[in-house]
Amino acid sequence: MHESAPRTPLIRLYQDWLREQRGLVFDSFEALWQWSVTDLDAFWQSIWDFGELRSPTPHTAVLAERRMPGAVWFPGAQLNYTHQVLRHAEAAHAAGQPAIVSENELGEVRTMSWPELRRQVASVALTLRALGVRRGDRVAAYLPNVPETMVAFLACSSLGAVWSVCAPDMGTAAVADRFKQIEPKVLIAADGVHYGGKAIDRSAVLQELRGQLPSVQKLLLLKTPFAAAEVAHDLDWLQAAGRDDAEVAAFEPEWLPFDHPIWIVYSSGTTGLPKAIVHGQGGILLSAALSQIHYDVGASYAPNSFGERFHWYSSTGWVMWNAQLAGLAFGATVCIYDGNPAGSKERPDWSVLWRFAARHGVSFFGAGAAWYASVMKAGVRALDCGYLSRVRVLGCTGSPLAEDVQRWGTAQLTDAGARDIWWCNISGGTDFCGAFVGGNRELPEVPGQMQCRFLGAAVYAWNESGEAVIDEVGELVCTEPIPSMPLQLWNDPGNARYLSSYFDTYPGVWRHGDWIKIGRDGGCVIYGRSDATINRQGLRMGTSEIYSAVEALPEVLDSMVVDLEYLGRESYMPLFVVLRPGVALDDAMKQKINAAIRTSLSPRFLPDEIFQVAEVPRTLSGKKQELPIKKLLLGQPLAKVVNKEAMANPGCLDWYEQLAASRSRDASAS
Repeated sequence: MHESAPRTPLIRLYQDWLREQRGLVFDSFEALWQWSVTDLDAFWQSIWDFGELRSPTPHTAVLAERRMPGAVWFPGAQLNYTHQVLRHAEAAHAAGQPAIVSENELGEVRTMSWPELRRQVASVALTLRALGVRRGDRVAAYLPNVPETMVAFLACSSLGAVWSVCAPDMGTAAVADRFKQIEPKVLIAADGVHYGGKAIDRSAVLQELRGQLPSVQKLLLLKTPFAAAEVAHDLDWLQAAGRDDAEVAAFEPEWLPFDHPIWIVYSSGTTGLPKAIVHGQGGILLSAALSQIHYDVGASYAPNSFGERFHWYSSTGWVMWNAQLAGLAFGATVCIYDGNPAGSKERPDWSVLWRFAARHGVSFFGAGAAWYASVMKAGVRALDCGYLSRVRVLGCTGSPLAEDVQRWGTAQLTDAGARDIWWCNISGGTDFCGAFVGGNRELPEVPGQMQCRFLGAAVYAWNESGEAVIDEVGELVCTEPIPSMPLQLWNDPGNARYLSSYFDTYPGVWRHGDWIKIGRDGGCVIYGRSDATINRQGLRMGTSEIYSAVEALPEVLDSMVVDLEYLGRESYMPLFVVLRPGVALDDAMKQKINAAIRTSLSPRFLPDEIFQVAEVPRTLSGKKQELPIKKLLLGQPLAKVVNKEAMANPGCLDWYEQLAASRSRDASAS
């Protein structure tokens, strides 16, 4: 199953292309990066050309207006994401490669060919058109990570409709808070899912959603065996996707302006209504073309290399689902898993995804940092999970990846027969559907770091004076526009919320909200959210470094730390730990935790108090909710600091609320 010849990294193919087609030669990646963030017109034109983006009309400029926000890219060009995907269909099918391989918790495997993908996309698109969907209309989806969801998106994109999806593990209120903002015309929804070893009925949720979304004129239902009741609907999925006639065969996606909205994604929604972030067709396609180079994945630039199998575990509610989808735009086979990567409560099993990757010959395996750490803690051996020798890339994002976890992952896959494992650690965000920092197959790897800044991303670490610093932790900023930055936030008069979200601190400069350190070698370390950073006696520390120290202890399964700062008073820093079953937080355990922090970091960062908790609160995408808990413990009401419907484990909040109330009583008594 190995490739017959050594693979030339895509970033090398890109540089060869620059030399041959543009006469540009760079003696280092740093020089290439400097060019990419200085000569924006030449760089982004090269990504357009190298990525073979197609437009029936020429663009009159690359960057017509160079400002943030409001940059104007490629005026006159017309594209369609679905065009870009389906242009691979003939060659990939001729090479014997499917478009989508999917599996669920029940072990049911489905394979969709490229011709079948094309047929279903056309059938669903024509059905949506018959239901009244037109260019610019919003189509909302309440669907799991199954092939039908990808087909539905591609059908919407082909018509110029604006797509938005929420995962079925989200409750009614969270979904309604998102979809009500955008007023969808059509809702595409599943009436049930199977997750964590259980069939979960969603029929009642769908009935509630219909009641809360008066803009929805039609419901297209994906029926499952997991619903307990029949849901009133206008059309079922099998009807929508089942057409196979001359009109389907002749269907072609519409050509759309570069800045035509493609989808609406949402912030985590920890406070207030989540931001409804609008991205454009052209920006997302350029982001995909650039990501392919940094991921070293796909087939569109490498002759005879169809056969890439791309997997990035995600639910449909996390932006990494969009990244997984982009595999189709790369010409890769996407391998998707619909289910719980940890098995079930009754039968925990952290080997699920390794075994999935082995069964389906995954070559690029991506997951969140928390998943890798949990697999390591569970003692899973990749060698016991099947034939994993085809895996050549491990992708990681979601939170900082600890150095020991990366070393462990490399050793695991090497033991399981994989050769030349390379980690593509990235960090970016939902906000612009891309990465600011990430991987480069040709650069040296340093465990726990990201290898470089992405091409085209003018990313710097700024100190408190707004000066770029090297080898120091600073605020992550981006000083030049990127095509995939949001077009706008939906229903945001005067761009008020857009400006306050990203440009409040540095007008005209994107402030991302992360701490970053950029080394002299170009390597990058993300230290977590800048608003959750620990500041002890003038020394700043990202929470990720504390987690690396504490969670390296075998007794500690998870942890969270917050720094409660008061004007004129010393800060109070509690540490919350989830311990292995049977382990108690006695004095000896506390001393062991403190010793780990003292040894790895500094005595300055010893917690003022340590609490044993059942769970660390996390968002649906798995991020620790440090800032909401910080605000809660500083005295703000729970309802104002966190949206329970946007959480993976809202039940754990009761304990933290009781702690906050206790602290408030103690403060009043003193």
